[in-house]
Amino acid sequence: MNRSNLHLVSGDHGAKSMKPGTVSGAVDEALVNSLLGRINARQAKIGIIGLGYVGIPLALVAVRRDLSVLGFDVNRERVAELNEGRCSIAHISETDIANARDRGLLEATAEFARLGDMDAIIICVPTPLTKHQEPDLSYVEQTAQTIARTLRRGQLIVLESTTWPGTVDEVMRPILERTGMRSGVDFFLAFSPEREDPGNEKFEMAGIPKVVGGDGKHALELANALYSVLVTRTVPVSSAATAEAVKLTENIFRAVNIALVNELKVIYSAMGVDVWEVIEAAKTKPFGYMPFYPGPGLGGHCIPIDPFYLTWKAREYGISTRFIELAGQINRAMPRLVVAELAKALDRRFRCGLNGSKILMMGVAYKKNVDDMRESPSLVLIEILEERGAIVEFHDPFIPVIPETREHAALAGRKSVPLTAEELKKYDAVLISTDHDSVDYGLLVKNSKLVVDTRNVVERRGVSADNVIKA
Repeated sequence: MNRSNLHLVSGDHGAKSMKPGTVSGAVDEALVNSLLGRINARQAKIGIIGLGYVGIPLALVAVRRDLSVLGFDVNRERVAELNEGRCSIAHISETDIANARDRGLLEATAEFARLGDMDAIIICVPTPLTKHQEPDLSYVEQTAQTIARTLRRGQLIVLESTTWPGTVDEVMRPILERTGMRSGVDFFLAFSPEREDPGNEKFEMAGIPKVVGGDGKHALELANALYSVLVTRTVPVSSAATAEAVKLTENIFRAVNIALVNELKVIYSAMGVDVWEVIEAAKTKPFGYMPFYPGPGLGGHCIPIDPFYLTWKAREYGISTRFIELAGQINRAMPRLVVAELAKALDRRFRCGLNGSKILMMGVAYKKNVDDMRESPSLVLIEILEERGAIVEFHDPFIPVIPETREHAALAGRKSVPLTAEELKKYDAVLISTDHDSVDYGLLVKNSKLVVDTRNVVERRGVSADNVIKA
């Protein structure tokens, strides 16, 4: 997109959104044009901080566009792995990593002093919640402080990590301006929210429109130029805060609608109505309806977390986000409701209850076909079940061993058990929490005493049996 088109799309709102104290017109146009030229010629050096589920796919997209990428991560094992052409994240192609290395366009490093050599730096670090459901921006703050040590004139810095509106202006910019350089004059700050959906083969990152907001018009122009090289379409907006709000809106929309259908599941179940059948029928309406599906709780790095970034920030303005918080309460309650349904089923069928029962958890990833356990409801389910006296093991074809997590450290090191007919007969019940496609559900149902299905995967596979209940 050329400069005139950019201003037509954005209305040049970037300049209007500049805060008092920003020196408008003081920028060296040659500085902007030099970086813009390198980006458009695909000669810009791109640094990506955070080589995880977002950073690595982004690096591979850049390489496919013939851009040179240097990835930064504090995990030296991950760095060494990538430099050897390997990747332990299941849905990322090792062939793509190896090809990128062979072309000499991808390198990983833990030496952050090399950030000064980059023309553009893209930040893809975690933004979790604290135990008190408040934003933890420590990774963003530490990253900004690290960048500040080598910051030089003419660099573009883009945050992709989900956060509350104002993070670029109120957190990142002050840290970087302590160097004596000014945003929009000496260096350029922008926000472009990641829209990665791990394991979803229908949407490739390069084909997903990229929202871009900058701290001033020059930052917007540069960031838009960068992402125009990477993806098929960009969506420039008037400010970084607007782009930050776009990401929260997308994820809050999903969280609220999932909470609605989770509540409907509870209501309809009490009425003897199958919510899954209701949804299948409702989604035949070609307008005014979008299907969402119930589950055992929310998981992943976005949906369980992002809404609370806005609720926290809203308090600064004296605003109560009752609707969003209610959705959070409903979604967080789902694991205990699932456990209650499992206990009821055990009592009705075997009069044994949970205490002392052997339970097989089917899947500990937060969604199907990925090895990502962040905020997985399965971990919560295991802890609740064991609090009730159950003996719990798990099977997950993507996660052979539960890794260390902040909230569920006691579960680290547990190993996935084999899924065989002989093994299944050992358990009083199988609880399906993650509906991985590679699981043989026919084998599972045939050899299990009781199957509690939170994803309706058994019926979707065309398997019907008296020992299966939905929860």
